[in-house]
Amino acid sequence: MSHANAALTPRHRLKVAQLVVDESWPISEVAARFQVSWPTVKRWAERYRTGQPMTDRSSRPHNSPNRTAPDVVKRCVSLRLRLREGPVQLAPRLGIAPSTVHRILTTARLNRLSHVDRATGQPVRRYEHDHPGSLVHVDVKKIGNIPNGGGWRFAGRQQGEKNRAATPDKPKSKWHNPKMGHAFIHSVIDDYSRVVYSEIHDDETALTATAVLIRAHDRFADRGVTVERVLSDNGSAYKSRLWHQTCAQLGITVKKTRPYRPQTNGKIERFHRTLADGWAYARCYTSETERRDALEGWVHYYNQHRPHTACDNQPPFSRLINVPGQYS
Repeated sequence: MSHANAALTPRHRLKVAQLVVDESWPISEVAARFQVSWPTVKRWAERYRTGQPMTDRSSRPHNSPNRTAPDVVKRCVSLRLRLREGPVQLAPRLGIAPSTVHRILTTARLNRLSHVDRATGQPVRRYEHDHPGSLVHVDVKKIGNIPNGGGWRFAGRQQGEKNRAATPDKPKSKWHNPKMGHAFIHSVIDDYSRVVYSEIHDDETALTATAVLIRAHDRFADRGVTVERVLSDNGSAYKSRLWHQTCAQLGITVKKTRPYRPQTNGKIERFHRTLADGWAYARCYTSETERRDALEGWVHYYNQHRPHTACDNQPPFSRLINVPGQYS
């Protein structure tokens, strides 16, 4: 790609060369016509005559005597993954400058510890299926219910305790401090498009989880998406016979994450963090009913209006076009 101030673009370089080589124009006349020097015209004509491309050559030298040895680079990456130390700490171990260590780590995309998995020390491996419905992730997010008048996050500890004590129909507790119970958000998210389907319930049983999956399956089907696989953790609801029977009836292949490895289901784990920031604790709700009523609107905003970095800063619904069978 030519630079911003180049007199000749690759297309005009080809035109210049063709005028000289193919049409036998004088070099001086072509140079005057295109307002460039005659050595420039001669250079592109010679490249055209020898069959070379009209694009800029790389400025990288053919030989770099001071280049860091491959063994040093390999050891630097190995120490970074094993010790998780920065350039200042790794430089004395390798006998090179910290700036050189930083350059090596940047080239290997290991300059930030967030690029390295904390559990294994290995580089984070990201994946994405190639079409909607190829894989959906399911999980449950557990949050505490809000007392009437607002919870402690916005009302403060003292007022929050008063609101909790004054809220009727609380779950029974053996402790003197009344409990508010929990809400369970069941979510199903498409791996490719990031379109999500969420419902809020009072339990996380297999019966509730399978009912949510069926409704999510129907919702995706309305958009022309056929769910092929479902990935879940090893929770009791997803290990139940009812779950496997329901998936078999829907024609969905069941997949499980490795035990104690939530990163495999990271897309829905990340969605639940966004859910907590954008909906669950985004503002002061005066009751649990008010917060639950706001869930559907927030999910609609997430799917159809909120820019998503994995979708090129477009809403997830923007990827639900040209799905298999949509226009057949």
